[in-house]
Amino acid sequence: MRRYLLFFYLSFVFVSMGAQVIPMPQSMKTGSESLTLNDETSICYASQTLLPAAEYLQAQLKNCIAIDALMSSGKKGTVRLAIKKQKTSGAYTLSITSEGIDIKGSDYPGVVNGITTLVQMLLLQGTTLQAVSISDAPCYQWRGFHLDCSRHFFTRDEVERIIDLMALYKINRFHWHLTDDQGWRIEIKKYPLLTERGAWRKYNNQDSICVKRAKTEDNIDLLIPNDRFKVVDGDTLYGGYYTQDDIRHVVAYARQRGIEIMPEIDMPGHFLSAIDNYEGLSCFPQTGWGTFFTTPLCPGKDRMIEFCKDVWREVASLFPYEYVHIGGDEVRKDTWEKCPDCQKRMKDEGLKDEKELQSWFIHQMEAYLKSLNKKMMGWDEILEGGLSKTASVTWWRTWSPDVPDQITAQGNRIIYCPVAPFYFSQPSQPHSLRSIYEYSLHTDKMDDRQRNLVMGVQGCLWAEGVPTIERAEYLFFPRMLSLSELAWTQPDRKNYDDFSQRVVAHYPLLHKLGVNYRTPDAQGFFGTNAFIRESDINITCSDPIATLRYTTDGTAPRQDSPVLGKLKIDQTTYLNIRPFLPDGRCGEVTHIKYVKQGYLEAVNPAKPVETGLTAAWYDYDGEACSEITKAKFNGTYHVSDCVIPDACKGNIGLVISGYLQVPADGIYTFALMSDDGSWLKIDGNMVVDNDRPQSPHEEIAQQALKAGLHHLELRYFDHNGGLLRLYVNDDQGRRLSPADIYRR
Repeated sequence: MRRYLLFFYLSFVFVSMGAQVIPMPQSMKTGSESLTLNDETSICYASQTLLPAAEYLQAQLKNCIAIDALMSSGKKGTVRLAIKKQKTSGAYTLSITSEGIDIKGSDYPGVVNGITTLVQMLLLQGTTLQAVSISDAPCYQWRGFHLDCSRHFFTRDEVERIIDLMALYKINRFHWHLTDDQGWRIEIKKYPLLTERGAWRKYNNQDSICVKRAKTEDNIDLLIPNDRFKVVDGDTLYGGYYTQDDIRHVVAYARQRGIEIMPEIDMPGHFLSAIDNYEGLSCFPQTGWGTFFTTPLCPGKDRMIEFCKDVWREVASLFPYEYVHIGGDEVRKDTWEKCPDCQKRMKDEGLKDEKELQSWFIHQMEAYLKSLNKKMMGWDEILEGGLSKTASVTWWRTWSPDVPDQITAQGNRIIYCPVAPFYFSQPSQPHSLRSIYEYSLHTDKMDDRQRNLVMGVQGCLWAEGVPTIERAEYLFFPRMLSLSELAWTQPDRKNYDDFSQRVVAHYPLLHKLGVNYRTPDAQGFFGTNAFIRESDINITCSDPIATLRYTTDGTAPRQDSPVLGKLKIDQTTYLNIRPFLPDGRCGEVTHIKYVKQGYLEAVNPAKPVETGLTAAWYDYDGEACSEITKAKFNGTYHVSDCVIPDACKGNIGLVISGYLQVPADGIYTFALMSDDGSWLKIDGNMVVDNDRPQSPHEEIAQQALKAGLHHLELRYFDHNGGLLRLYVNDDQGRRLSPADIYRR
């Protein structure tokens, strides 16, 4: 009986560990056998094209389980690599028995995908692997990650570190943002000043903000690395760049791991690092920053067109894949309006406005890229002024939700990377993993033809506030795990609850690899928590190797601060908590309020109320909710929920007012999401304060309320059509319907 129970337990452990793979395979069957790898383990590859994959696996075995496996061509070995043609690129089968391991891919990337699944199992299980049979294929071919190396620079080794981690989770497209206003990062031999001067800049506000945050947040990952500075003529300059040999090395490194690289040379805007170093590229000699963006290139000058072609000729020769990215976003057009060369170009080409002038320039570049056997991709602004039939688009502007329908209706391909939730440079929030995991990569309006034009999805990391690789990893993980499964796993195989359990198993894996991942949010609290007499604090963290420490005096918790266990409080308390890992690394400080309250009394309106709320729209271009009503009044709308009325465009200042119908005495929870700022007041009391310029951010707070009606005022501002959402939950955690609670 004991022997049977032991066998059952070991089988359960094997099944549990085998099922922890991310992304979830299409089909996985486990067996009762096992295979132990040792110093006699060998790798064989069926064809010479798989030698790089075999070398990659050999290195992974050495890193993961300290085994230096022998390699040989042929079909005899412990781990056998082969290609077996299938319909889907990247598909593979993986079979582990007591006799060995077989990995068969539909192509080279498929073999690498099988290897990365095996590597995950080694990291989770060690040298003894459970028997398993996996048949797997990707849902989307474009599973991407974008890295901005212009605002802050990442070395070649650091870029390759990111590529290693991408490969482990089957992220197979690296969108490499190589140029922008703050730095030109790729060597162009015809124009050496691009890197001699354009790759270096004086200390700027992006640096100073990072340094300030490093101090206030007690976080060394936000300090600028010393090796990014050099002194020239007494000036300390920040920067760095990749030689063409560096580029070739990274391309080969990524190719071995089944990853294609798409370079981005952003134009006609975001080009100041070149414009300031070569004459004749802009409309006028005076250049710099406008209200929001920098001086663009001048489409009226043939000299500029030739310069861009020269750049693309060298860039295209370094990247052997089909796509390159032209940027095309956030372009100032006021200089074009005043430029005689631009106006002449518009007249000669029959262009009616500056949007069409930008489109003309983009088309010129696309035609040239086609002559270099490249396909062009751009940010979704290239839709303005007319999109060619062959261009592909990365959609990023969350506030332009119709763009995917427009692009695919025209027959163009699209990659989803909207700011919310795929800009990983934005702070992670408690809902981030779920919002990525459950994101739909199509709209309800799309037909089957349009859905087939969705190439996939990518996460984007912009480096204004990311000065180190450690900070990049912190922002990238664990959100990359959600991105991985969204992009790879078939929808009918996805289950967020199951996924979240597998993520927990991957925290020790990431720790083993030295990844500076973001410790998951602690659970069991809101930003502001209300209680009447006393409250039990029971805050937990799902990371099994993390320890929560706390302070109550306003300081940031340190390694020697008390460990957070169960606490009982009977007075208002301000709690700071912070997770620590065994190696001393720590996460961000979370500030939590526990506020002792009495119930707010209900009010009696002078007039009968009806369902809904009233929204007043002001033409407000500021950044403070308190100032909204000082702006020009545009009109009043009846709304059924706390939403932005469809008529509100451009500068938006909203004051949504009415009553909250509370069904019973209790403590109610309010989750206010906005992009940009917002606040929520009930009976004149500030309940949720989200009042600041920001990308989508959710604040959650509680308020004790008596049954009945309570005055509600929600204020919101944005300047380009953002995001507003309010959820109300009762003291049992049930979400209340807007139709049941809002009155005017």
